Order: sequence, then structure tokens, then C-alpha cells
Amino acid sequence: MNTGKVYLVGAGPGDLDLITVKGLKCIQKADVILYDRLINKELLTYAKEGADLIYCGKLPDFHTLKQETINHFLVKHAKNGKVVVRLKGGDPFVFGRGGEEAEALAKHTIPFEVVPGVTSGVAASAYAGIPVTHRDYSGSFAFVTGHRQSEESEAIQWESLAKGVDTLAIYMGVRNLPYIREQLLKHGRGEQTPVALIHWGTTKDQQTVTGTLSNIIEKAKQHRIENPTMIIVGEVVKMREKINWFEKTMTPVSDVREAF
Repeated sequence: MNTGKVYLVGAGPGDLDLITVKGLKCIQKADVILYDRLINKELLTYAKEGADLIYCGKLPDFHTLKQETINHFLVKHAKNGKVVVRLKGGDPFVFGRGGEEAEALAKHTIPFEVVPGVTSGVAASAYAGIPVTHRDYSGSFAFVTGHRQSEESEAIQWESLAKGVDTLAIYMGVRNLPYIREQLLKHGRGEQTPVALIHWGTTKDQQTVTGTLSNIIEKAKQHRIENPTMIIVGEVVKMREKINWFEKTMTPVSDVREAF
């Protein structure tokens, strides 16, 4: 039997319409789809009849399938001649472990393609009325993982991020928000630096809370903000008051507007 092929597909940040044309075509032709928790489940309705749908979703501190098992399934189904789609929220190569999966496929000489997706660091911000770059406020931005590393092997260089990058887009960091704030203040960011928390960005459940490094933890608790949430740090957050377009089209039940 001929070896099949694997497509590592970015499903986008949540809004169904933000899937790429190529990504949707991959879903439509797949024999097997391994999908994550944060994808828009409506995307699965585009799968062809008889496609095998395998849930691989991960929750904090609980993995439905371990990464090694997912890698095994990708290789196994492709070796059985199947067209396989690994469907991930956002972009496969932005904190999506797509690089690890591509590495496993290459190791087993499985043909594969990477189909980029719209990542939440840009899209959730845009839907909250916050551009990650702006001529007046930000000439640089960085994608940062919000998962805290051990003190001994700190992978995130907070000093460089605090002093050298205008806008920070921090993924899945709500649980570590006190630590993140501590590091940014410790390394030079001012207490009045604007911060936005964007919960379920680009979806009908989007909720945005804004504040500053001095008060954002209290506001997160007050409004019970949990993951999935993007944390945006930087002066660009001030633009939200002028260009908050998406939430104005929603039923105003979940938007929380806070003055700086």
C-alpha cells in the first residue's frame, strides 16, 4: 500500500470564517482528522462522509492523548495510505507542537505539508480593537508562552521582553498572571503599562477586560477570566477605546470596558 500524507492544519482562532481556503480543502479530503479542543467544532461538519474523527484535546494538567500517542497515530494512519489532517487551533507552529509532529513525520519519512493558520496573538487582538503594531505605539511585538518555566531553566527572557519589545502577546498565561506581572515589573515595565485580557477571542463568547500592570490581576479575578485567554501588554491596548469594532456587533452581555 502506498503511504498517505499528513497535513498539519491551522484551524484559526475560533471564528469559523478565519480558516484558510487551503485548510478547508484539507478537511474536506481527509480520511482521518485528529483535532484539538480549541478548534471551532463546526469545521468538522465539512469532513467527508466516513472520515474518522479523533479527539486529541488537552486541558490544563490533563491530556486526553499524550503527544507521543498523537505522533504515533499520525504515522500509523499515513502508513496505511490515509490522508490525515492534524487540525489545531490557531497556527500549527505557534505553541501548537506542530514542529514536534513534523519532526516525527520526517523521522518516519511520511510526506506532509504545513498549512498555516491565523494565530490568536494577532486575531484576538484585532477582534478586541487592538493592533499589535502601530506607528505611534509599537514597532515590535513578540509571541510569548504563558507557561511558567522553572527558576533554574527559565526559557522566557523576561528582561529582554520587558525592555526590548513594545507589544507582548502572551498565550495561555492567565494562571501565571501574577508571575508574569512580577517579571515585567521587575525588569522595567511601568505599573501603568496597559494590559488586555481577551477571553475566547474572535468567538461569540469573546470577553475583554482591560487595565494596567498595577491592577490587572484584581480585574481578572473580579471578572473571573480563565483560559483560553490572550494577554496583550503594551501601549497599543489604548487603541481599543477608538477601534473596538467586533464587540459592538455582539449582544452586549460579555464585553467589559475599563478606563485606564
